[in-house]
Amino acid sequence: MSKNPNNNRFSWADGTTNRFGRSRLGKGLTTSNSNAKVIQPGQLRAPLSTPIETVARNVNLGLNSERSRGMMIERLRRQGIKDERVLQAMMAVPRHLFVDEGLASRAYEEDALPIGYAQTISQPWVVARMIATLCEVRVPTKVLEVGAGCGYQTAVLAQLANEVYAIERIQGLYDLARIKMRDLGLTSRVRLNFADGMLGVPHAAPFDGIIVAAAGLKIPQALLEQLAVGGRLIAPEGSASQRLVLIERTSMTTWQRKELESVRFVPLRAGTQL
Repeated sequence: MSKNPNNNRFSWADGTTNRFGRSRLGKGLTTSNSNAKVIQPGQLRAPLSTPIETVARNVNLGLNSERSRGMMIERLRRQGIKDERVLQAMMAVPRHLFVDEGLASRAYEEDALPIGYAQTISQPWVVARMIATLCEVRVPTKVLEVGAGCGYQTAVLAQLANEVYAIERIQGLYDLARIKMRDLGLTSRVRLNFADGMLGVPHAAPFDGIIVAAAGLKIPQALLEQLAVGGRLIAPEGSASQRLVLIERTSMTTWQRKELESVRFVPLRAGTQL
């Protein structure tokens, strides 16, 4: 896989079908992710437009997205993300294709955006920070992602790891992520599961890296057990007050823990949601 950002332009980067309809955001907007800005409901509803206007807008997004991604990458560098492998991976994935059409023009801003079902796509810095931490010692060969959402972070991980096992517990988001993986041509690298993320994927363990995109009161023991010796797990932990936590497995029976920045994520929940 080429690491040159200029060679990662997708043929479908000039637009995509609106997955949720015109800015219909599940049961409403929440601010349970710290990375989200408070937006009034009326601001999320795009004005009606003609088919010609819609096509023109999508073409414009496609033509400008590479430049917008470049600006996002430069901002991430200024914010302290130094791992060029991670920055190139994020340059390769068009983030605007993973959000509702009404919010696509904001896709490269430093914001979390709603994706429906009271869930959000994390802000670019959080995605970059978590993946860079996962890859700090070495790029993991096999990664488990808990909380795939719309599939954006999954796609970025797939630019780095040979195998990505991703779990999503909400049926609608799982279906959306599966379509995006197909459109990206990543189905050979990504194994997407509709399942309870707290249980992990035992049959595929151990994993060199595990990344969790939702906050529990503590890291599920099942995920700790599925981490390979020498592997890294990064996840938010807590309820009202949350911090990113880095776990390194040092032996079959020991794990080392380090607390990082304060964050705010949606809660980690058990079971599945149809």
